[in-house]
Amino acid sequence: MNPRHRLRSVLWMTYLNGVLPMRSQPLYLVNLLASPLSFLFFVTVASNGALFQYGISGGMLLTVLSIGTSLQSDMTHYRHDLKLQDVMVASPLEAPVYVAGLALSELVYSLPGMALFVALWIVHTPPGVLDVATVIGTLLLVWAFASALGFTLATYFEDVRETFVFAPLISLVMTVLPPVYYPPSSLPSWALHVAFLSPTTYAADLLHYAFGLQTIHGLDPLIDWVVLIAFTIGRLLLATFKARWREP
Repeated sequence: MNPRHRLRSVLWMTYLNGVLPMRSQPLYLVNLLASPLSFLFFVTVASNGALFQYGISGGMLLTVLSIGTSLQSDMTHYRHDLKLQDVMVASPLEAPVYVAGLALSELVYSLPGMALFVALWIVHTPPGVLDVATVIGTLLLVWAFASALGFTLATYFEDVRETFVFAPLISLVMTVLPPVYYPPSSLPSWALHVAFLSPTTYAADLLHYAFGLQTIHGLDPLIDWVVLIAFTIGRLLLATFKARWREP
């Protein structure tokens, strides 16, 4: 395939799996926002509003991270129920183009929900240009590694119902245990050391930095960027070499 056909394929996949579902069933957007808004509500109420900004930044991160869980469900459905992946394998379309189209469709699908959190952020505390750039860069990296993770898992699932088991576990490990929705000082030192194993700890630290919130003491933003970029590259390489594009 030439670059023009690759771009056209990505845009068609984005339309079919991202734009079309939003137009045909807008309630899907409510489902995407259910968890992030629930966390925002509870942390705000429980803290008497003190953690409102943590709820906004955490909602952004969880919304983008949900792309990975959505991607594994969609790809498992397409692979087993519709046999679409078999069609793609038999066509000139390469695996990276197929995955990029579906991943971009999930990103487009999340934009309305993301716009709500951005609006809350701007109304509460107008950000600077560097803050906006930090948030965009961080969320794009989270989108990239979440999509790579979702694709890799989807190639091993034998039934779409298996994704219902892994999706809550991924959410628990990456958004509840790390200091995403609350200050890092709320964790005991041993728990914070465990949280360093999750890439979302570093992503959340960058978002907290951009929001002007409490960050992890002694952790430089440069370290956050290095770890997050390294983890994303590692996830992409793992997807490249370990994901099963063709049926064994």
